[in-house]
Amino acid sequence: MRDDIQSFLNYLMVEKGFSENTTEAYENDLRQMMTFADKEAAKSGNIPGWENFTRQTMLAYMLDLKERNYAITTVVRKMAAAKSFFNFMVAEGKLKENPTENISTPKVGKPLPDAISISQVRALLNQPVKSGSSEAKRDKAMLELLYASGMRVTELVNLNVLDVDLKEGFVRCFGKGRKERMIPIYPQAAQSIQEYLTEIRPNLVRAETEKALFLNRRGDRLTRQGLWQILKGYAREAGLDDVVTPHTLRHSFATHMLSGGADLRSVQELLGHANISTTQIYTHLTSEHIKRSYEKAHPRAK
Repeated sequence: MRDDIQSFLNYLMVEKGFSENTTEAYENDLRQMMTFADKEAAKSGNIPGWENFTRQTMLAYMLDLKERNYAITTVVRKMAAAKSFFNFMVAEGKLKENPTENISTPKVGKPLPDAISISQVRALLNQPVKSGSSEAKRDKAMLELLYASGMRVTELVNLNVLDVDLKEGFVRCFGKGRKERMIPIYPQAAQSIQEYLTEIRPNLVRAETEKALFLNRRGDRLTRQGLWQILKGYAREAGLDDVVTPHTLRHSFATHMLSGGADLRSVQELLGHANISTTQIYTHLTSEHIKRSYEKAHPRAK
């Protein structure tokens, strides 16, 4: 059973181009399902194996997740992992039937992403200047670039020095499935990156062969966790620790672009969304903004 999971994970990474983080999430979910299957097989006296994993086993697994008070979004994610895995097993000829077939996935409302106001973004981006730390210019460059580009945190920490063209004002980003996109960045962000490259990175780098754009104190590529800790610190200093998450600047970028008049297709391309429906969720936020402005300004709406 473990070998089948590993074959599926290899398929996701090699053929589907899934990221390491996404693949790890699939692995965790499938191993949990395998553990449940082992216990069910022991109860019934069957030999553990995917060929003995039936539709009834799948329904029992879903009930077990519910009884353990997993959030509905978590159950949906684990169901999606199971469906993908068993589709793979059938396609590979390892199973004749898919035990998840005709089992509906629980419905879950799509939550609106969190975005902060332009003034709150400004307050957050100004925090590194006040910190006085030796890495302040690195942190300023990272936060400016996140807001300038709308990149995911993982995409930002995976950037190499050669991915940034400061003369032309572009950054080359590799998103989900290694899909490349070129994102323009505003001059202030480019200037912050230039200052970091000139004044800070040379003091952090340990090996001449290091390609990473953003480095930690050891001279290694900064991790997602490292960036998140840095961001949390500045959010706390700006009084925003309750509302800032790793994706806050990405969500704020999209919301502010649409509020400023950018068209939906352009924002979709900048964010790297495969489907425009994913981008459309931000129109709800801008609609709420317009409604509040209307109610505040119109003399008959007061």
